[in-house]
Amino acid sequence: MAQEAFARVFRLSVGESDAVRHQGVAALHADLRDWAQRGGSEDACALRLALLLSGMDQWGLTWSRAFDLAAIPGLTELIGALRTGLDAEAEARFLQQFDAIGAAEENAIDFKVELRRGVHLALWHSSIVTEDRDEALRLAAQLGSQLLALARDMPLAGWRLVADALAFIQIRCLADGLASEGIGQEATQALFGALARELPQAQRDLVMAHAARAVIAWQQASRPPEQIH
Repeated sequence: MAQEAFARVFRLSVGESDAVRHQGVAALHADLRDWAQRGGSEDACALRLALLLSGMDQWGLTWSRAFDLAAIPGLTELIGALRTGLDAEAEARFLQQFDAIGAAEENAIDFKVELRRGVHLALWHSSIVTEDRDEALRLAAQLGSQLLALARDMPLAGWRLVADALAFIQIRCLADGLASEGIGQEATQALFGALARELPQAQRDLVMAHAARAVIAWQQASRPPEQIH
């Protein structure tokens, strides 16, 4: 939901007039607010809102850095609208839940895995679809930097997120024939090469082995069942 919301406000910000953007942000705000309020309890509602805002914020930071954007107006407006609609008690509950997400790497780990998977694959896809070689390598380097930061900042689970990203990239290449030649292939090879060089050896071995097992498991699951005669 955070990914879809960010994608919508990004399109509104870069491709529409101010009037259309304001209208779209208002509609999205209503949808997200209603979903958050269906949490069942005050703490659950606060957690839903905290997850949404945390996810959208991470998408915004990634895209701002990757594409050198000073601001994404629709995202700023949406986050502001979701926050300003809270009373003092709801704001306090929201801040408590928001802080708790980042307080320990294992907190909301399923959310973090899905969030980073979406961000990483989107950034990789951006690097392989551009026809500009320098841009492709720059975006691949951005992704590599993010993955290295995860491995450094999340000592328990970070390496698994890196392995997850590499496995999903390989699976997408095998399943859809992506990055099989040209600039896309070069950017992908540069990403894998940089991680192999920069990751500490112990982490690198874990990452590569885990990613390889995931790809092999996918290949085995994708094979048609043998018919017994």
